[in-house]
Amino acid sequence: MRALAAHFNTLLFKRRPWNVQSRYFSSFNGKAADEASLEQEAERKIGWLLKLFFAGTATFVAYQFFPYMGDNLMHQSLSLLHVKDPLFKRMGASRLARFAIDDQRRMKIVEIGGAQELLNMLGSARDERTQKEALKALSTLSKSDEAVKALHNAGAISVIKSTPDTFEDAEIGAYKSNLLKRFQDLRYDISS
Repeated sequence: MRALAAHFNTLLFKRRPWNVQSRYFSSFNGKAADEASLEQEAERKIGWLLKLFFAGTATFVAYQFFPYMGDNLMHQSLSLLHVKDPLFKRMGASRLARFAIDDQRRMKIVEIGGAQELLNMLGSARDERTQKEALKALSTLSKSDEAVKALHNAGAISVIKSTPDTFEDAEIGAYKSNLLKRFQDLRYDISS
């Protein structure tokens, strides 16, 4: 019965039965090994092709996206300070404060007019959150001596002093006192 089932299986699926040894057995294993190595080689080549395609796509996307990251993003943040909506002004001031991480970037913000615009924003701010973001950005800029000099020349002391103190938000008072102290320290450094 088993022999009949094996013979029927061979006829049905057109392959050799498992238990029958063929005289071509050694060459069959060689062909299978060759086919397996060819498949592995094809998979490896396709894998490299896909990796190169991915790397090319990533390079193209990076080339298109990264020009918007540097100075252009600073200019966009500065343009947010011109919008009438206080939310956008706060976002622009916050972004400028995050960019001001070293003296070179602080001076770049001052050169493109960010310090003057922050002072204008502070002078025209109606709500405490907008005043707080402007003072925070000015405080971040004031960590550079050259930026403090530029702020002093732009009339920052009178604008900062005219900002009303609030009891609800103590950070505004802290930013104001730190900025005024920084201007005072700069005056002593210049006079000595």
